[in-house]
Amino acid sequence: MGGTADLIKLVILLPLIGFFVQAFVGKAVVNKLGAAKGKRFMGGLAVLFVAVPFVLGAIITAALAKMGHVERSVVVQGFDWINIAGLNIPFEFIVDPLSMTMVLVITGIGALIHLYATGYMAEEKDYTRFFTYLNLFIVAMLLLVCGNNLVLMFIGWEGVGLCSYLLIGFWYKDIANAKAANKAFIVNRIGDWGFMLGMFGLIALLAGNASALGTEDQRWLSYDVIFPAIIDILRQNPGWATIIALLLFVGAMGKSAQFPLYFWLPDAMAGPTPVSALIHAATMVTAGVVMLNRMHPIFEMSTVAMGVVACIGAFTALFAALVAFGQTDIKKVLAYSTVSQLGFMFVACGVGAFWVGMFHVITHAFFKALLFLGSGAVIHAMAHEQDMRKYGNLLKYIKITSWTMIIGWLAIAGFPLLSGFWSKEAILGNALGNSVAYFGDTNVGIIAGWILLIVAVLTAAYMTRLTFLTFGFPGVSNEERWRAIPAHAEHHDDHAHDHHEEHAHDHGPDVHGFFFTDEERAAHPEEHEHHHALDKDHNPHEVPPSMWIPLAVLAVLSIGGGWILHNNHLLQHWLYPEGLSTLSPEVVGGHPGGWVGNWLMVMGIGAGFAGIIYGFIVYRKGLPKRENEEKDWDDFRTQAGNQFGYDKFVMEAGTEGGATVASWFYKAFDKGFIDGIVHGLAFISTQIGRGLRMFQTGYARMYALMMLAGAVGLLVYFALIAQRLSGGGN
Repeated sequence: MGGTADLIKLVILLPLIGFFVQAFVGKAVVNKLGAAKGKRFMGGLAVLFVAVPFVLGAIITAALAKMGHVERSVVVQGFDWINIAGLNIPFEFIVDPLSMTMVLVITGIGALIHLYATGYMAEEKDYTRFFTYLNLFIVAMLLLVCGNNLVLMFIGWEGVGLCSYLLIGFWYKDIANAKAANKAFIVNRIGDWGFMLGMFGLIALLAGNASALGTEDQRWLSYDVIFPAIIDILRQNPGWATIIALLLFVGAMGKSAQFPLYFWLPDAMAGPTPVSALIHAATMVTAGVVMLNRMHPIFEMSTVAMGVVACIGAFTALFAALVAFGQTDIKKVLAYSTVSQLGFMFVACGVGAFWVGMFHVITHAFFKALLFLGSGAVIHAMAHEQDMRKYGNLLKYIKITSWTMIIGWLAIAGFPLLSGFWSKEAILGNALGNSVAYFGDTNVGIIAGWILLIVAVLTAAYMTRLTFLTFGFPGVSNEERWRAIPAHAEHHDDHAHDHHEEHAHDHGPDVHGFFFTDEERAAHPEEHEHHHALDKDHNPHEVPPSMWIPLAVLAVLSIGGGWILHNNHLLQHWLYPEGLSTLSPEVVGGHPGGWVGNWLMVMGIGAGFAGIIYGFIVYRKGLPKRENEEKDWDDFRTQAGNQFGYDKFVMEAGTEGGATVASWFYKAFDKGFIDGIVHGLAFISTQIGRGLRMFQTGYARMYALMMLAGAVGLLVYFALIAQRLSGGGN
């Protein structure tokens, strides 16, 4: 492909230039041109620095597609980076089907979300700071997928974590945002611990077998060195396959919000909605699935590791789907939906259908980005209110947003022929036909498949609830519930700032007076543009073209994108033209046998329709009275709203439990053991000193007696030695 592969450097470099431009001259440009023109100019630049890499990515992909499938992996050399005794880690990139697929998703969806953000954040004072972070995130994500070794992947991994922290806490003087950002940052570090240990294990395994491999190439973490060697090594060391795979999976669990490390993602919705769409739906959270695809030969070598991945994915999908029923915040519903859909992707990887996991990554990027951006348009139209109980009949007022979100709803519900239908069917088929993931004789892949079938019903049900409560149902429900709110009933001090209830209730300890109080926020007109509160006089309005054009494009992709990738096995042959490394196509069949196989499509379609019908029956007339006030909720919904106590348990265990453990260590180890040693040595020294002091009387006769005793002792000692040397001792 000649020099075309080298364009990958430009793909990464351009958003990096965008980052520097926004960071160092963005504010000056806005001040020079004026707020309106300056923001439009800098916003346009931010979009351009992501859209051009998409075009370049498409050119590289087209050139790659023309090559023979065995040649579709090109390493592009950068520069020598880390070179120490026994280990060489160069700065190099890989151009292959997996990396280019993700480049198109990241830059394509990313450009649309950047365009949307130019409208959504138009009133934000720190406009260029937002796009600084957003451009930097694109750089980190591209580095994650395009690096040719695990260290570069890890740098991108940490980079997206940093950007996530900065963007969640974008409104950093709001303590709820600051807490959410800290939570995301800390929880992700747990996963990073597993990732690093997995890398260290790989280095130890490969470097330890260097002589057997007969290679002098010491790039032990580069993919083109790992994969030709690792399969034979793991066959001789099967325990290592499970250990390394599970350690890497811990990293994936943190980044991709899998149980028990999922709980940072819903709180991350405190960030601006474009951030929710880009980072927490379309790209960053899918990094774990990308990593499993990249490292699939290691996972293939362990049926136990595959079983763990499938089980964790299935449980996460079910748990998050149940929690979604207890949410009233439109973004929180979508957040738990994302966690649940990520579980689908991991089940696909766990049963050996890695390409299917990537298939759902792509279709999910289409319809979930659409749903998140649509929710932002709804929030924008409803005076930044996020509680669905105050919506209703919005189809009448915001038709473009409504119809595009309806397409997203049907796509995620698995409506036939839409994008979500194809990828979800493929996941169910591969799981129910599993021959890979086992615990002993138990086929956990099939169990995971049946669980996902139930989750498919739940997904369609809670998404139907969201849709009907927000947009109503023409001819059946026209209730506009915000009309019941008295005029000027409450002060609404939000700007383009997404609302979250925590702010009003929990400022926590703020001994330094850093965070805004509610009164200070209200008195900050220069940073917080005041909108009137949502009340009975409010009339929703459609968003500007910069915001609805991305919705329209994503709606088209949500309709036809899945079919294009499914048709003639386009994506499967693109990603895995020769199948997997060790698992044969017969093992990863993708279609269960017996009656299950005959009824698979019927069951899949039936699951989606069952959820939709449930939602229609319950919500077609609007909000049921039993769901209006939380005090009227039944036990299930109350518990679901509280995440069945898990989040509270973890937070209390992490703070109060951590304090208890630290206190115990302080008393038992620090004061009892360490201080005990120090004090004990001091006591012994003191006692020895006191004993010796008895001989320090100040009388010369006493000292002479001691010298005499010493001299006699020496004479006896030398006499005994002399006797031993002369043989007298025998």
